[in-house]
Amino acid sequence: MASDILIIGSGFAARQLVKNIRHQDKSVPVRLIAADSCDEYNKPELSHVFSLGQRADDLTRQSAAAWAESHNVALHPHTRVESIDTAAHIVHTTAGDFGYAKLVLATGADAILPAVPGSELLYTLNSQQEYSRCEAQLANAKRILLIGGGLIGTEIAMDLNRAGKDVTVTDRSAGLLASLLPPEISARLQRRLMDNGVSFMFKTEITEVVRHHDSLIAMFSDGHRQSFDAVVCAIGLRPAVVLARDAGIIVRRGVVVNDALATSAEDVYALGDCAEIQGELMSYLQPATRAAMTLAKNLTGDAAKLTLPTMLVKVKTPDMPLHLAGDPANPALVWNMEFSPAGVIAKGCNETGELLAFVVSEDHMKMAFPMLKDIRLPATR
Repeated sequence: MASDILIIGSGFAARQLVKNIRHQDKSVPVRLIAADSCDEYNKPELSHVFSLGQRADDLTRQSAAAWAESHNVALHPHTRVESIDTAAHIVHTTAGDFGYAKLVLATGADAILPAVPGSELLYTLNSQQEYSRCEAQLANAKRILLIGGGLIGTEIAMDLNRAGKDVTVTDRSAGLLASLLPPEISARLQRRLMDNGVSFMFKTEITEVVRHHDSLIAMFSDGHRQSFDAVVCAIGLRPAVVLARDAGIIVRRGVVVNDALATSAEDVYALGDCAEIQGELMSYLQPATRAAMTLAKNLTGDAAKLTLPTMLVKVKTPDMPLHLAGDPANPALVWNMEFSPAGVIAKGCNETGELLAFVVSEDHMKMAFPMLKDIRLPATR
């Protein structure tokens, strides 16, 4: 079977691409193949499922069949892609072979697990399916270890805490959100969590997890041992690039694409968490949205290049929500910080006073969009 446009993956980037293709062309044949159910859900909501008491099924916004019908898409859920023949323009799957005129890789990224004994006992929350597999265990768990003090780990830790769980966060860095925030603001967020009962173990790595009756014993690099009911891992994502690499497509950290979202293989494109754009991995909604808009134009006869403005990153921690942009963790920046009960206003500038980054929190978040316009863009953009 042939299709003009074939998309592998059903995540946010793939769905945004379909939406934009249909904006450009109502009738071009589009086929989407994915290993999951293809039901539509909002992935960022995974950061709040515990405090809201949501089950995995509650996240579904639209069934796969309804979504496919509304977007005029031939949909193949629960279908695994086995290989891609870029010369013959054929994708081999468990549901048969499919030809394509244009192929889009939107294979996403997989949650990283630490290479330690017992890693199979850890839970990850990178998708609705992953949450479905562990929702009952996490609902019943009282003492939870959260591995990873980055963006997702911090959001999940606060949500578990708000749901009444006894939460411990461990990370090998020196502080919370160390790669995103200046230490002063990181410390403020950490203090807010500690005041609510969250414990922290920094500059420490987990070395082993073993089951002991109904509990898990976690062992750490400092020799410490502690018992938990469940362990959740949120140390990062690894782009899913095996299909591309096996097909001979150039891969570095992600599937390498140019400004048109084209890979090294003719008529093959990539976007979303699996793509390496301008030498970077960008696991945020804004670049995926803009990439989908650009690629949709290129797939329907236009010629567009991806341009990325400075991104606004939202940290979904309700007890101290933050907006940030630029490179706030850059130690070379000169900071002007204002702290008050209403929140934080922090501006990071270079030696000539140009605004390169900012962080605002709580009542000051409304300042983010005006400040975003003042940030000097890096030369690579």
